[in-house]
Amino acid sequence: MSSEKEFIVFGAPSIGEEEIKEVEATLRSGWLGTGPKVARFEKEFAEYKGYSASHSAAVNSCTAALHVSMVAAGLAPGDEVITTAMTFCATVSSIIHAGLTPVLADIERDTLNISPDKISEKITPKTRAILLVHFAGRPCNMTAIMALAKTHNLIVIEDCAHAIETKYQGVPAGTFGDFGCFSFYVTKNLATGEGGMVLARDEDKIARVKRLALHGMTKDAWHRFGDKGYKHYQVVECGFKYNMMDIQAALGIHQLKSIEENWTRREQIWQQYQSAFNDLPFTCPSEPTPGDRHAYHLYTILLDNTESSISRDQFLDAMTSEKIGVGVHYLSIPEHPYYQSTFGWKPEDTPIATEVGQNTISLPLSPKMSNEDIQRVISAVKKLIVR
Repeated sequence: MSSEKEFIVFGAPSIGEEEIKEVEATLRSGWLGTGPKVARFEKEFAEYKGYSASHSAAVNSCTAALHVSMVAAGLAPGDEVITTAMTFCATVSSIIHAGLTPVLADIERDTLNISPDKISEKITPKTRAILLVHFAGRPCNMTAIMALAKTHNLIVIEDCAHAIETKYQGVPAGTFGDFGCFSFYVTKNLATGEGGMVLARDEDKIARVKRLALHGMTKDAWHRFGDKGYKHYQVVECGFKYNMMDIQAALGIHQLKSIEENWTRREQIWQQYQSAFNDLPFTCPSEPTPGDRHAYHLYTILLDNTESSISRDQFLDAMTSEKIGVGVHYLSIPEHPYYQSTFGWKPEDTPIATEVGQNTISLPLSPKMSNEDIQRVISAVKKLIVR
């Protein structure tokens, strides 16, 4: 028998027999597209977040959720949307695809979340919305952000791609703003392979989200081809192809059932890392603020190049050689050529996000990890990062 170690996949989802059986049942049912399992998943996810089913809409990605939310919000070309410089490109791209103008604000060094003070500095007469990101699963300062929104009459859209379980002072992330947008990508805390969800306080807005997500039609396929007979549809506006399939929802239904158990496991791993790394030459994540709930989606360390004997990119390569998957979350938005050439953004415009982006490393944090896997990660980090 080979003693060679298996590769620890970064963000590997924990898939159980219930998910597999539900997908198999869906395949055998003949109904693969948007249907009863999507409706069930919408209802159960909304209830998990404290909403009713009439406030949720399942879509095929968080990117789609962000895009369609801005359209449903009634934002128009020329409107400015303030967002964070420390995020995945989809956050900014969704603003652009909605025909809006993205404006970047820098982050707080301790939380890596968008800074309310920097948001305030960026508000102009053209500002219509704030698109915030609960980075790594840590909630933003929603008291300060919602106060700014109220003062300036701004729409608030929460990018909760990292923040399914997150709470700010006991209130679920995604329920503060006008829209909350979630990701069920394969590496996320609830994985359907691809997929997303929109929550909205306004039932009329979520009804429009559902129309926009399926070509602007008044009836989805389930209602057109179900056992109650064919239903005619009308196209009432120019929509998109953003709907979720029952195959994806079949996974989501059972992933949701285990989300609290998986959160507990990720918290345990997160705390083991905190204890193991507290004397090494890098910055560990700060502890959650009392009263908040961190989703523990990412465990992101910041390497100190002045004290460490290894660079960030050398460390990434070395961890891969150790057969341990790692990530970078993220290079700051102004570091990417497209945004530089299109908007004239420069890394020095958002210095904290740039510093973080050049030194950040995300370690594996999957509930699928064994105790042996955790110790392998800890041992490798201690071996590679020394003063």
